[in-house]
Amino acid sequence: MNKILVPCDFSPLAMGAVKMANEFATKSGSELHIINVVDVPVMHDSVLMPTLSFEQETINELKDNATKQFSELRSQLGSVRAVMDVLYGSPSVMISEYIKEKSVDLVVMGTQGASGLKEMFIGSTAEKIVRNATCPVITVRKEVSPGSVKHIVFPNSLEPGQEYLITRLKQLQQLLQATIHIVWINTPANFSPDHVTLPKLKEFALRYMLTNFTLNVFNDLEEKSGVINFARHKEADMIAMGTHGRKGIGHLLVGSIAEDVVNHVEIPIWTTHMDAH
Repeated sequence: MNKILVPCDFSPLAMGAVKMANEFATKSGSELHIINVVDVPVMHDSVLMPTLSFEQETINELKDNATKQFSELRSQLGSVRAVMDVLYGSPSVMISEYIKEKSVDLVVMGTQGASGLKEMFIGSTAEKIVRNATCPVITVRKEVSPGSVKHIVFPNSLEPGQEYLITRLKQLQQLLQATIHIVWINTPANFSPDHVTLPKLKEFALRYMLTNFTLNVFNDLEEKSGVINFARHKEADMIAMGTHGRKGIGHLLVGSIAEDVVNHVEIPIWTTHMDAH
């Protein structure tokens, strides 16, 4: 792991993500990238050329304020190599582009989640990053030290083609020295008896040469509530999930369990796409 990114608006939630990312960077020897994205409204003039609705003076003021806070923040990062920058545009778009351009290996970001109609039609910025990021993303709702993460719940449907996901998960496990709790969520719509499921879970763990893990079956009415309730049952410190990153009408109709969980739990959520990009 070479580069860790933290989107930062200097709120308490974002500063908690910075602290977590800084600990990860210290442990892994990674370079820490901290960016502040100014969401600048845009309008179109008569020739359809984008015109900033903010005056340049206001933009300069926002940049000066961010630069000042970056300067104060740098003194709190210890010996970690840090790159800090101010970007302008839609936060989800700018963050996703930055991840690709800089070949970021991990994103750590704060989220307040989303609910109701906002979740259905807009979603949170973190949800959009989870969907589009080309690397693992850790979303946090409150400040957590990586050193305290010792139990990671890993819900899995045992589908094939998880090499990329498992490789990334094993890297995370090694960095944290944590136990992985692999769980199959049994629902009325997707039920499998234990005598069938447990051997499949065991074969899955052997195939991917997992270590320091437990195998579990948990019953619930739906997958999302099953993941959340099992994590509470295990007193987990983190949930790790693969996502297919569905977009467009497919996302609206089917959704993503990982994105739903990101919006509704308090402990950190680690997500990455099922396959390499």
